[in-house]
Formats: sequence, C-alpha cells, structure tokens
Amino acid sequence: MYKSYSMEIGGKTLTVDIGRVCAQANGAALMRYGDTTVLSTATASDKPRDGIDFFPLSVEYEEKLYAVGKIPGGFNKREGKASENAVLTSRVIDRPMRPLFPKDYRNDVTLNNMVMSVDPQCRPEVVAMIGSALATCISDIPFCGPCAMTQVGMVDGAFIVNPSQQEWDEGDLQLTVASTMEKVIMIEAGANEIPEDKMLEAIYMAHDINQTINVFINDIVAEVGKPKHTYTSCAVPQELFDAIKEIVPPEEMEAAVFTDQKQEREENINKITERLEEAFADNEEWLELLGEAVYQYQKKTVRKMILKDHKRPDGRDIRQIRPLAAEVDIIPRVHGSAMFTRGQTQICDIVTLAPMSEVQRVDGLDENILTKRYMHHYNFPSYSVGETKPSRGPGRREIGHGALAEKALIPVLPSVEEFPYAIRAVSETFESNGSTSMASTCASCMSLMAAGVPIKKMVAGISCGLVTGDTDDDYIVLTDIQGLEDFFGDMDFKVTGTHDGITAIQMDIKIHGLTRPIVEEAIARTREARLYIMDEVMSKAIAEPRKEVGPYAPKIIQIQIDPLKIGDVVGQRGKTINEIIERTGVKIDITDDGAVSICGTEREMMDKAVKMIEIITANFEAGQIFKGKVVSIKEFGAFIEFAPGKEGMVHISKITKGRINHVEDVLTLGDEVTVVCLGKDKMGRLSFSMKDVPKNH
Repeated sequence: MYKSYSMEIGGKTLTVDIGRVCAQANGAALMRYGDTTVLSTATASDKPRDGIDFFPLSVEYEEKLYAVGKIPGGFNKREGKASENAVLTSRVIDRPMRPLFPKDYRNDVTLNNMVMSVDPQCRPEVVAMIGSALATCISDIPFCGPCAMTQVGMVDGAFIVNPSQQEWDEGDLQLTVASTMEKVIMIEAGANEIPEDKMLEAIYMAHDINQTINVFINDIVAEVGKPKHTYTSCAVPQELFDAIKEIVPPEEMEAAVFTDQKQEREENINKITERLEEAFADNEEWLELLGEAVYQYQKKTVRKMILKDHKRPDGRDIRQIRPLAAEVDIIPRVHGSAMFTRGQTQICDIVTLAPMSEVQRVDGLDENILTKRYMHHYNFPSYSVGETKPSRGPGRREIGHGALAEKALIPVLPSVEEFPYAIRAVSETFESNGSTSMASTCASCMSLMAAGVPIKKMVAGISCGLVTGDTDDDYIVLTDIQGLEDFFGDMDFKVTGTHDGITAIQMDIKIHGLTRPIVEEAIARTREARLYIMDEVMSKAIAEPRKEVGPYAPKIIQIQIDPLKIGDVVGQRGKTINEIIERTGVKIDITDDGAVSICGTEREMMDKAVKMIEIITANFEAGQIFKGKVVSIKEFGAFIEFAPGKEGMVHISKITKGRINHVEDVLTLGDEVTVVCLGKDKMGRLSFSMKDVPKNH
C-alpha cells in the first residue's frame, strides 16, 4: 500500500510516491516531475563508524543513460564512473543537507538518487535535490529538516522557475537555492554578469518557493514519516573540556592560535596536544577523544576572539584582505601563465590553446551539451598544505573547485567566431590556506589574458566568512577568510564577477541557514573586495589581453569553402586532407557549413596549406596561373600536381614554344613549374600550358 502526493512548482506537477518501492531503505521516494523520474533513497548504518571524527555522509547522483534512450559507449557498454555533472550535483545536494544532521552523529548515511527518465522540460537535478531531502525527512534517520531546493533561470531579463534544460543552458542565470523553513542554507550560481540587486531578487524568489515545498514535505512527514531512531552520541564530554582548560587556560590557547603563519599555529597546537597526552596518559577513553576535544577548544577560542573581541587570528581587520601579489609569464614556453598569491594561498595557472578539434566531448543526460570548449582543471597536491600523500587523481572537491572557476570565467570568453580555439586552464595549487578556488579564478583570468585570449572583461573572486552568536542579530561577516576561519566559522561565501556584475556564487554553511541581512552583507563585501583585487593588483600585472597569442601557441587561419566541395578537400577515406597535413604539419578542422580552420605554429606552412585548399576547391578558369610539381610523364605530355588530389595535364605541344620530340627533353619528375589554365578542351577536360604563361609570371 503506497501513497501518492502532488504539488505544482513552476507550472509543472511534482508527484511523489511513498511506499511503492524500496521498502528496505530507511526512506525512499519515487519522484516524478513532468516525465522526469528519479528514485531517491536514504539509508543509515545501525551503529557509528569506529575511529572517525566526522559525519560519514555519502551523496550519490546516478545518471542512467537509458533515461535518455542511450546505450553507453566503450567496450563494457555500461555506465562507468560518475560524470562531472553527477559529481557536481552530488555536492550541491550534500552541502545544504550535511549541516542539518546532528553534529555528534557518526553513523554512515548514504543518499542515493537514480535518474531513470529525463524530460528535457524538467531537469533531473532539482528533482533529485528535493527527493533526497524528502527521503531523509520521512526516514528514521535523525535530521533537522525539512529543506527544499529551487532553480531559477533568466531568459530575456525574466526569471524562470525550474527552467527547462535549454533555458538553463542558454539563459543568463543558473541559480540553485536551498532553504529551511526560515533561512537560506545554500546558494550555487553561474551568471552572465548579473547585478547584485538582481541576484538577491532571484535568490529570495527561490527562497519563497522553497517554503511551499517545505510545507509539502512536512505534510507528507506528518502522514507517513517514521519516528527518528536513537543513536550513540560521539560528543566530547564536558568533563574532558574542563580538565583541558585546567591544563591549558583560555588565554594560552588564544596565544597559540593568534598568528598569521599556519605552520607556527600548527606547531603551537601540536605542543599543547603533546602536553595533554602526557597529562591523560592513564585515561584511554579521553585519549581517544583528545583530538576532537582540542579541535573544539580551538574552535570556541577563535569564534570568541572574532565575535566578542573583533580579533582575527592573523590580526587583520574584519574587512581586510591578506597581502596580495600577481605576476604573469612565470612559466616559459607554455601558451600563457600567471600566479596569484593571497597570504598563504598561492595558485599558478597555465593556459593551453588548441584547435577546435580538441574540445571535450561530454557524454551525459543533457543532449544539448555535447562538447566543452573551455575546460578549467584544478589540482590540490598534498605539498600545498605541508602533507605527504600520493596523488590519486582529482576528487570531488577538486572537480568542484575547477567547475566553480570555469563557471566564473565562461561569461567573459570570446565567441568561437572571435577566437576559434579550444581553451584549457589548469590551476596548480602551490600553497593553500583558504579559498584556493577564488585565487584560481584570479590566476586564470590573468593567464588567459597573458595567452592572448581576448576576454571581454577582467574577473576576480573572493570569499567571505561568518561567525554567529546566540541570536540572528549577533554575527560578524569576515572578508577573505583563511583556512582556520573556514574550519571554525559558519560560512564560506564565494563570489566571482566583473566590475559590472556577478558571474558565479558558491555558498556553504555549517549552521541552519542565513538571514537576509547576512546574505546582503556578504554579497556587498565580496563586490568591494573583488573590485579592489582587480584594480589594485591584477591590472598592475596585466591590464588587458595581449593582442595576439604567444610564439609557442598555435596560430589559426580561417577560410570559407563551398560546402559541396568538402569531400574534395577530405578525399577518399581522408587521403587528400591527410596528405595536406603531412606536407605542412598543420591541423585542419572543417565544419559542415564549409568553415575551415588551419592551425599551426609556422606561418609559412599554414599559408601553404591554405593555398592547397584554395586550389582544391577552385573553379578552374581560363587565364588562371598555377604552380605545381611534375608527378607523371607520358608520351603525350606531363601531369602536374597543384595540390594533393588536384592534377592537370600539359600536352607536349604546350610545354615550350619550339617543337620537342620527348617530354623528358624538357621536364623531369619533381620539377616545379608554372602553368596557365586554357579552359576546357573539346572533350570537356581542363587543359594547361607552360609556354603561354605571361612573361610577368
């Protein structure tokens, strides 16, 4: 026996079936929005996981290609690892939900969302987001819900609630907002320079819609929700805190963390921890909890310093940005490079340019996006934080940071017509102490300009933090948070943009939501900071894009040919185009409409390839002059190759003005000759002459 519930969101019907499937999961909801169908489940282990000091939440978003009528590619013909979109969607679900679980909960929890059918008018991501919250709320898993999510797009200046895939892809705004019953808890946005006031309007439009969804979830929970199960608390006992304070008074802990050098702070804490380990050597139970207890002690100390004393660990004012530095061209021979340093956070970004044939193919549920022209990759090696750990490739955090910086810069990139290149930016983290993704945005912007990419405007990013007290009015917003303020604070609010508007937002919090005044202040602070970074730091390193690409970057010449002659250029089984490439060393891309891009590093060879293509596609007419090579000699004349696959014959009588008995008397294989086209002979064949070439040629 199952129950079905429905509500209208954005002019479309959301239907939820409870009790129909997956009865053994702690909570399950079969979600349908239009024809988009997602199965959302929530499961939890019976006992806490041993030996961990964090909440082991795992969020999965599974893209099944049968949902769009596709069979997966590759040898195995089944879905492989999660796509980048799946990873990013999982992160967007995780970020608002994680703070709503009890802080002392250590049971494994998995939220799984399986996309089973996709209606292009109803994006599956938003269905999965609501489904995860609903499945968790009706389950017996402890959770301070409900929470809801809404997406907002913008087309022709008008907001669209839960836009279609096409409206999402082609519009000027891609905004996702999550809310509890009272406050905004997560914001994720990509935008085409949306002004701050317009962005706030969109955020709170989504927030209002979220309240109707939360009421819908609560009504379902009231009917079919399970009682929440009890669990083993992993909170640090108050007696341990009291004992620690006897040995390490608050003023000593404050002195230990009050430094702008991350390594010095860590050394101070290590010494304190060693003293405490000696003091509690006989208490095994306390020793197991000591790491978490010291962490909590640091957290309370830092929060008190900031909130009550207005003192930051490194001594800065709450609006002050750490020391900044920017430079370009630090790596030789690459197509573009730049380094951006903010305090102990340092990013080196390298840009590589390539012909459009190098764009990334995307295989996923969105049939509108088949390729990515701009790729931003972010790497976070262990040495950047002074640790040792083998590299296992990018994790979800690295993928998320790269995607955020990518989203920040896409609105200012030139069109393919203006700049026919595939572009890859790689941000290498040299040092990390807070907000490397925003440093990546700044470094990447400068690196693109250094590479000669004609971006429309400069983009910078900065992050704001937050420390809250006991009431909604008791808080402090911090500009440019370092790692410690991120770990111990309540918010990481990242905003990127130009002078004219916002291009991306990513907001994470650890509390149960933000009031509107906090959101407004954070957005205002980030604008103030990013303008300072662009005007006072980045523009002094490089003020505008270079007029042309560097000497080691490929150059591209574009020409247009008759689409009906594409086959002549390509040749049978690619023979002609491959021969052009082999002779000149260039790369050639041809689109269906006849646009040809010739890419290379040597201008002479590129011009040679262009000439070959022009000859291959030319309509030979009388009087035209051509240069070619003798490739075959017969008794009656010689065959001249003007370009791969394009030959013409010079009759023996047309070689010289005087009579010759044998072609070999004048020509040998490989000779370079100049000929004039005589037009077509009586049999309709093109005829060429050497002896009739005008003297000036």
